[in-house]
Amino acid sequence: MPASAREKQPARVLAVSNQKGGVGKTTTAINLGTALAAIGERVLIVDMDPQGNASTGLGVPRETRRVTIYDVVVDHRSIDDAAVQTTVPGLWIVPADADMSGVEIELSQADRRSYRLRDALRAHDDGPTAYDYVLIDCPPSLNLLTLNAMAAADAVLVPLQCEFFALEGLSQLMRTIDMVKHSLNPTLEIQGLVLTMFDRRSALSGQVANDVRAHFGDKVYDSVIPRNVRVAEAPSFGKPALIYDLKCAGSQAYLRLAREVVKRERRRLALAA
Repeated sequence: MPASAREKQPARVLAVSNQKGGVGKTTTAINLGTALAAIGERVLIVDMDPQGNASTGLGVPRETRRVTIYDVVVDHRSIDDAAVQTTVPGLWIVPADADMSGVEIELSQADRRSYRLRDALRAHDDGPTAYDYVLIDCPPSLNLLTLNAMAAADAVLVPLQCEFFALEGLSQLMRTIDMVKHSLNPTLEIQGLVLTMFDRRSALSGQVANDVRAHFGDKVYDSVIPRNVRVAEAPSFGKPALIYDLKCAGSQAYLRLAREVVKRERRRLALAA
């Protein structure tokens, strides 16, 4: 989206979510965010997972996380206070830390407890620093943090591992999205499903991909993220895969996905106009 359009449009907020762990959720948030920044978008990643893996994977060590998403959600600190510029131009992150585990108890009696993140992001839309995309890395479970993410999001982006139990986790997520639509955020939609850890040598990967496409149609992105050693190695160096090894198959797949996300977004805006 060009800068002129950005001035008129609030950020598109996407919750990267799957209630099943180990599906490439954080990897997708990090690398899709990096790929979007690489093609000229301004991107904020919000790390809502108490493990803080997205923060670590983008090279933000725990000892430097002075203001985190905990301070935003619990103490009403601003997004600008918490956002850290990463080494990737055009990419910022609001880091998480272990304090997030206590949010459920801290906010048990609080007003608008499910809308804390939404309120902070909306206040930021009126501020001086504008983003094109906000990607929220959700915890792999249904709790107050996930509800905050979905209440704040325009849509949910679902990474889906190409393995036998993938569809089971997906049906659970669909029930959660329906619940959020009825109670917290009636306009929430599914942005798309991303097939991850695809192994073209495995008949099972192909079968899962075919089943998902048969069920969800064009909601499934054409871009497929392959199982890739370089993508798996990158977080231990505190780098997105695109910085660690731009030419590897995984990095190239995330670049294709970013272009596809932007293309779909432009189409959505054109239809809404």
